[in-house]
Amino acid sequence: MLHNAIAPAVNQIEIHPFHQQHDAEAVLREYEVQAEAWGPFAEGKNGLFANEVLQQIGRKHGKSVAQIVLRWLIERGIVAIPKSVHKERMAENFEVFDFELEQDDIAAIVALDQKASSFFDHRDPEKVKWLGTRKL
Repeated sequence: MLHNAIAPAVNQIEIHPFHQQHDAEAVLREYEVQAEAWGPFAEGKNGLFANEVLQQIGRKHGKSVAQIVLRWLIERGIVAIPKSVHKERMAENFEVFDFELEQDDIAAIVALDQKASSFFDHRDPEKVKWLGTRKL
C-alpha cells in the first residue's frame, strides 16, 4: 500500500482460531482494507473440528464447530467464504445469524491462538526461496 495509488479493497490472509492475526487485522482496518479469512477452518488442521473448546461452545449454542468459527469471524468483521462441495454443509454455513457468542465464548476462542501459521512461515528463508521458484 505504501507504493500504490490505489489500496486493495480486500486482503485474504490466514485467519482461524489457531492463527487469529489480530495485529494484521488492526493494520487492515487502519487502511480500510477488508480482511477475508483464508482457511477459516484451518483446513481441518490441529483437530479444529474435534477441538473440545469449540465443541463445548457449539453444544452451548446448539451449533457445529464450523458454525461457531464462522460466527466468531462475522462478529470480528472478517469475511469468510468457507469451501464445501456438500450441500448440507453449505446450508449449515448460512445458519449462523440466529445466535451471538458471549464474552466467555470469545475469550475461550482467543485462548486457542497459537500465533503461528498452520501451513508455513512466510519469514522462513527456505520457504520463501521455494515459493520464488514455483512457476505460476
